[in-house]
Amino acid sequence: MKSEHKSLALLVSCALAGSPAAYGGEKNEKEELLTLRNTTLNLIELLVQQGILDKGKADQMIRQAEQKAAAEAKAEARREAEQSASVGGGARPEGKDGASGKAEKSKGEPGTVRVTYVPDFVKDEIRAEVRKELKDEVVKEVKANAKQEKWGVPAALPDWVNRFKLFGDFMVRSENQFFGSSNRPNTYFNWPAINAAGGITQLGDPYRNTTNDFNLWKLRMRLGLEAKITDELQAQIRLTTSNQYSPISTNQVMGQYGTGYQVQLDRAFLQYDYLDDKGQDWVTLWAGRMANPWFSTDNTFDPDLNFEGFSGTFRFPFGHDYNAEVIAYHVVSTAGRQQFNWGYTKPNEAYLTLGAFPLEQDTLFGASKYLWAAQGGMDYLFNRNNRFKIGVAYYDYNNTQARRDPLGSTKYDWTAPQFFTQGNSLARISNDLNSSTEPRLVGLASKFEIFDVTATYDYTGFYPQHVMLIGSYSHNFGFDQQQIYNTLGEDLQPRTNAFEARFEVGEPNIQRFGDWNVWLAYKYLEADSVLDAFTDSNFHAYGGTNAKGWELAGNYAIANNTWLGLNWLSSSVISGPTYNVNTLLIDLNARF
Repeated sequence: MKSEHKSLALLVSCALAGSPAAYGGEKNEKEELLTLRNTTLNLIELLVQQGILDKGKADQMIRQAEQKAAAEAKAEARREAEQSASVGGGARPEGKDGASGKAEKSKGEPGTVRVTYVPDFVKDEIRAEVRKELKDEVVKEVKANAKQEKWGVPAALPDWVNRFKLFGDFMVRSENQFFGSSNRPNTYFNWPAINAAGGITQLGDPYRNTTNDFNLWKLRMRLGLEAKITDELQAQIRLTTSNQYSPISTNQVMGQYGTGYQVQLDRAFLQYDYLDDKGQDWVTLWAGRMANPWFSTDNTFDPDLNFEGFSGTFRFPFGHDYNAEVIAYHVVSTAGRQQFNWGYTKPNEAYLTLGAFPLEQDTLFGASKYLWAAQGGMDYLFNRNNRFKIGVAYYDYNNTQARRDPLGSTKYDWTAPQFFTQGNSLARISNDLNSSTEPRLVGLASKFEIFDVTATYDYTGFYPQHVMLIGSYSHNFGFDQQQIYNTLGEDLQPRTNAFEARFEVGEPNIQRFGDWNVWLAYKYLEADSVLDAFTDSNFHAYGGTNAKGWELAGNYAIANNTWLGLNWLSSSVISGPTYNVNTLLIDLNARF
């Protein structure tokens, strides 16, 4: 609050002006002025006690008011003397009740002071003005303190209310697929549909659409709840739309008037963070169905993919300890909205992430499918504007390779994947009378033990825009040509490499009106380089591997936490019959 507040100073002046004087007039006037003076002083003292004014400011304000009051009293005394002389013989106007307009002691008495009579309507105006302006100033100050210190209603609510946080997002999409004119129909089997139906003969049309363009309208809604159990432990659950079970897409296709939308539990996990007394987050542990913990591109893991099981990230700080503002500017959202997951580290940390994830649990044959994974790397910030991060990972998928059934048996049917898309080399599992020409069930021909290197360089010298280079390389060491031929009878060539290179400019976190980013990427995924079930679901029409091509995309925020996205993907098959496709995605996104 300003110490020079006009009305408060005027009130203090009026009150303090009479403090040493001999008052004249009615007795109630003297009492009222004394009350006004004491009230003002008490108010100032109370403001000091509440921390709204500091003691030095209050004393300065009182001194200024006393000086102003003394000066005004002297000036008024001179004006009264001049008025008395002008009316002749010291005649004085009378007050409202016929009393003298001035209180006066005889000339011979020491300490004579004249005190001007303040009419009631003036005092009422002063009171009204003081109340209004003082109230506005105090309310403004109190609101600021209340917001900062969380006064009021939250403190009155039960403690558990403050431990819960709702969050979510919403997307509406126009998806357009344009197939190449050189594509031929009936060239690629729809193997996921064949497996689900129980054989090729069980489907009227067992082939993928590779020639007929189409448009789909989709939406996605995700609603999450985060619960703080202790300072270190939290729980999170998230619900999302889904028209069919898919680990890499939760989009609901519109045009479902005959049925309601499906909702599934997308995430449900516990998270534990160990922080020391300096605020360094050394360890984060997860258990349940969690977000992607890996520093990775969408070549390896689709942005919508979640992981079931257990994971932990261990961090080891090093190098320059930048202040919180610098670090905060470089920390990018882990939401993966731009097909790139930053992982869970801050600048100037080395890290190690470990994970164990059951993919399919088996109670009959004791051969559950697992993903065992580890990633180590460093996150380095230098010269304030340069951030370099690298991660070296090994993803070991156990019991995911197909096995041929004994003749007339279904012993190894469990090796068929519950979910896959297209691109990975396949082998027959079924071994019944018709399996040689019309396989009833197929599975993955290769093992998958993937070595992956992901790196990024982020330059922020063009504040607030980032300039980023992103790259990843993957190689499948699990592919063994001789082992595949001996056990499955398939003679396959090794096609086990994948890479992605991307250049991005703009704000990685789209939050405020006017935020934007654009990027250009080249993607290359050989047939057995990565698991086709987990790679980008938008690339090459249906997702998967055995594809290469370009991606040009961008986002622009049309309001806070609301943005438009445009994504153009152009791809072609690497090996096999001609299969070209262009994809256009137009998104409207909102986050809360």
